[in-house]
Amino acid sequence: MRIFLAGIMQGSHTGPLVHNQDYRQHIKRLIAAHLPEAEIYDPRADHGNSIEYDDATGREVFFGHNRMCREVDVLLAFVPEASMGTAIEMWEAYQHGAAVITISPLRHNWAVKFLSHALYADVDEFEAALASSQVAKQITGVLKG
Repeated sequence: MRIFLAGIMQGSHTGPLVHNQDYRQHIKRLIAAHLPEAEIYDPRADHGNSIEYDDATGREVFFGHNRMCREVDVLLAFVPEASMGTAIEMWEAYQHGAAVITISPLRHNWAVKFLSHALYADVDEFEAALASSQVAKQITGVLKG
């Protein structure tokens, strides 16, 4: 199972800033513990200094990641606040048959609400669903669709 770990990076910052990315390591540990067969792609791991990329490199990475979201089995999105990049990744994955699992308090945001096959308010709720095998069942249900 191939999982793309999507999540807020720049968000609504107007300057060259990135949100705290500590959530990525925590979520990867949870997935490894509960879905050990999963291959996780974390776009931040390969592009830690992406905020400094020139336009050509940034464009290549941005569109490359969006294409990648068309080919994964699962897109796991961490969206504590609006994130246009993550919304695009969710759209691409959803439109191409991937299971979209979202961790977000934005239950009423239409992009989050309608592009998610499962929606958890926070990482603790997501962890409980992983431990109970609920996440695995949801993924299997979507992929067998």
